Amino acid sequence: MSTRREFLKGLANATGGIVFLSCGLAEAAARLAQSGGTGRRREVRVSGRRVKTVDIHCHCTIPEVWDLVKDQAERRNLRPDPGSGPPGNPELLPFSNVAERLRLMDEWGIDVQAISLYPGAFYNWAEPDRARQIIQLQNEKIAEMCARHADRFVGLAAVALQHPDLAAEQLQHAIKNLGMRGCQIQGSVNGEELASPRFHPFWAKAEELGCVVFIHPSGFPEGQRRFQGNGWLVNVIGNPLETTVALSHLIFEGTLDRFPGLKICAAHGGGFLPSYSGRSDRCFLPNPQECKPVKKNPSEYLKQMYFDSLVFTSEGLRHLAAEVGASQIVLGTDFPFGWESGPADHILKTPTLTDTEREAMLGGTAARLLRIGI
Repeated sequence: MSTRREFLKGLANATGGIVFLSCGLAEAAARLAQSGGTGRRREVRVSGRRVKTVDIHCHCTIPEVWDLVKDQAERRNLRPDPGSGPPGNPELLPFSNVAERLRLMDEWGIDVQAISLYPGAFYNWAEPDRARQIIQLQNEKIAEMCARHADRFVGLAAVALQHPDLAAEQLQHAIKNLGMRGCQIQGSVNGEELASPRFHPFWAKAEELGCVVFIHPSGFPEGQRRFQGNGWLVNVIGNPLETTVALSHLIFEGTLDRFPGLKICAAHGGGFLPSYSGRSDRCFLPNPQECKPVKKNPSEYLKQMYFDSLVFTSEGLRHLAAEVGASQIVLGTDFPFGWESGPADHILKTPTLTDTEREAMLGGTAARLLRIGI
């Protein structure tokens, strides 16, 4: 595998040597045209002081991967363009529309995105050789875009977690050689919990590297029958439930005791767990046989994890901060799926937060986790 220096040198040769200029002139001109000629970026301020904002929850697709998976398409009901299915703004998922992505970031006041794959772009069925090819292509494409726009994007790598040893190898390569800042994984892998001992090699490598592991759900397949009908329950309930179950297993199965240095960040405010973690603390009382002790009260583990701010209301954000600590919350938008168009305002307008807490949520905490200069 190439080193990061070799990778970036090759990228510079392929792009006329502009890789270290963060935004080339062509991209800058496109941004100006897309933004109506103003070229202005909203500056987010807390008590009059400019704050750099970092969005940890932003998706993309790598359409080129289709050539590696299309022979499985009919049997597995895959789409040729994974970005064509979900609601919102799927046309913004490919990097071919980066100018519009940047325009919206400017409009929303987002300075930096931590880019990760759209969850539909995981291919957990892939055998090791194919999985190696898929992940290499995905990660190199993300790294290329981050290198071209170094002031606006950092990358969260993909890994083939169905093959834990390979995933550990891929994570190391992504961090050490491609300049990625962490990785994104699903809430379960082919029905297997993340707390399974089989995944210990991956968790050990993530702890060793000190990088962020962003857990993003892909629905809750076991609930598909009951999610039928109105309300898009597969997402509205299924995604938070998947995260809730994943985090609960990591706590109760002792994964967080075995790897206490892990930097886990959970999407969608951690699902339902932070809102009802007190029940987890009580499980030992009526049924100690089913609730074997871990090193701390289960709710205390929430204070060593991180959570994005995508809980929609001021009361929801206040409660999340009360349960996990304001220092553990980072800005997340689920870009480009349109859950909210004022993500910074969600934090700015929550009245119970202090200015210091707002600054940390808007970008300070994420910048530290992702090693972004403030």
